[in-house]
Amino acid sequence: MKVIKFGGSSLASAAQLQKVYKIVVGDSKRKFVVVSAPGKRFADDVKVTDLLIDCGAKQLLGETAVDLEQEVLSRYASIAEELGLGEEVMARITRDFKELLNSDKTNPDRYMDRIKASGEDNNAKLIAAFFRSQGTEAHYVNPKDAGLFVTDEPGNAQVLPESYDNLYKLLERDGIVVFPGFFGYTKDGEISTFSRSGSDITGAIVANGVKAEVYENFTDVDAVYAVNPSIVQNPRAIVELTYREMRELSYAGFSVFHDEALVPAFQAGIPVQIKNTNRPELPGTRVIHHRENTNGPVVGIASDGGFCSIYITKYLMNREIGFGRKVLEILEDVGLTYEHMPSGIDDLTIILRENQMDRQTEITVLDRLKNELASDEVIIEHGIALVMVVGEAMKHNVGTTARASKALSEAHVNIEMINQGSSEVSIMFGVKEDQEKKAVHALYNEFFDAK
Repeated sequence: MKVIKFGGSSLASAAQLQKVYKIVVGDSKRKFVVVSAPGKRFADDVKVTDLLIDCGAKQLLGETAVDLEQEVLSRYASIAEELGLGEEVMARITRDFKELLNSDKTNPDRYMDRIKASGEDNNAKLIAAFFRSQGTEAHYVNPKDAGLFVTDEPGNAQVLPESYDNLYKLLERDGIVVFPGFFGYTKDGEISTFSRSGSDITGAIVANGVKAEVYENFTDVDAVYAVNPSIVQNPRAIVELTYREMRELSYAGFSVFHDEALVPAFQAGIPVQIKNTNRPELPGTRVIHHRENTNGPVVGIASDGGFCSIYITKYLMNREIGFGRKVLEILEDVGLTYEHMPSGIDDLTIILRENQMDRQTEITVLDRLKNELASDEVIIEHGIALVMVVGEAMKHNVGTTARASKALSEAHVNIEMINQGSSEVSIMFGVKEDQEKKAVHALYNEFFDAK
């Protein structure tokens, strides 16, 4: 039995929904269908979720949002009309949406979560109705009725363990279950959404709960590629990679998955198959626990900008008990979180997201790290990009770091920082943002084109 999830681009129009229907009924094991809100129909289009965010924001400000409300409803109406659905489904969607818009606004975060979640919720109602119109038994199931309970953290909900046992009971239902992604319910009955790309998280949670044999995630790409196709033309597709490799790549900039999206499937040992809705005959990419290390030491290269570094040097730092703790306490006091912290005997580098560091915070951090720790030097560097080389097989191959460093050197890319995780699944290079693409090209040529 399979859980299958479709992203917003796969559900953006009537034509796309017809493809989705053929995919679902083409395999009798596809019993659970998790859906996103309608995405973009073309490059300059607007996602329904973005329309909903704008609409909810205007409501909270007490402004009229009639045009936005109609635009949201017209997206569903145009799909329903093209699919030849009756008026009943649109009457229900319209009623439910207007009820949400007029709901309690005393807690703005909860109100916005209700509005945002309606994108997936109403799409699930429409898709279930379409499946039934084609003679297939299908039922919309609300997460509350299924027992998908989450923490009360609007925009960052975490699934509660009891949800998995509740979801297992979905196996007792006949026909196809159409389940909205992106949100669950708190124990007091309030909607709480996952982080953005949360429909992927819902799919993994449902797969875990019903003990699926595979979690199929349909999107608009043929596979996960060894590198970002916008940087390297026609890159190599990855046939198979591990959960750890996928998480490392997602963290470092791969946009196929949010870096936490696969955790529920990972915990249950369920393989994930990534496929293209528009070309379902292609094999796609399979994400599993373990794979045969037959593709060389590196499986993928990812990069992401928007970082800065804090470089601290102090003679005999390694002998000073509590130095690292004091550094982290200063960062905590000013509300900064860090990403990486490579160190030497007399120096320490801290990598953090640049968007946390305003001018006043920077002045405060520099002053405290310099004076309270009696540091010899404290330097903050802006405009850092992290380039990640990922592969489980690196731990069994000697010289991978040397090859990567040599490739960057020959491309005249200066390495600001290098860090290898203790798991030996990834090597991270810090470079200036203006050299990010050059670095990615150099590494791809070394580990893939050179073959």
